[in-house]
Amino acid sequence: MNLIKKNLAKLFLTANFLLLPLLSFADTHDVTCDPTGGKICNPIAPIDTISDFIAKFLQGAIKIGIPVFALAVIYCGFLFVFARGNEKKIEEAKSASLGTAIGGAVFFGAYTIAKVITNTVTSLG
Repeated sequence: MNLIKKNLAKLFLTANFLLLPLLSFADTHDVTCDPTGGKICNPIAPIDTISDFIAKFLQGAIKIGIPVFALAVIYCGFLFVFARGNEKKIEEAKSASLGTAIGGAVFFGAYTIAKVITNTVTSLG
């Protein structure tokens, strides 16, 4: 009985991860969607190819990444303001700023590379 109590949460989460994706395939007969009729429509419905999916995914990633990057820059600014001349805190703020700059460069660089690859694959045919 103790074994079941200890592993009940793991069993529940595993069952949900395995069974809940099946619900996404529950209703496939209605291809058209009218949001004015009270239905929730698939936001990525017109996607037919992998390149369309990658483009839509990258748009979503950018919509999330830009505000996160802006908040990180603002946070770094607050770290500098609250350092008030304390050398240790200034070093922490510089480290956070460097990490934010590197993270932003990696994020936007990856976006640019993925966009170039997507455009190249699309132009090839």
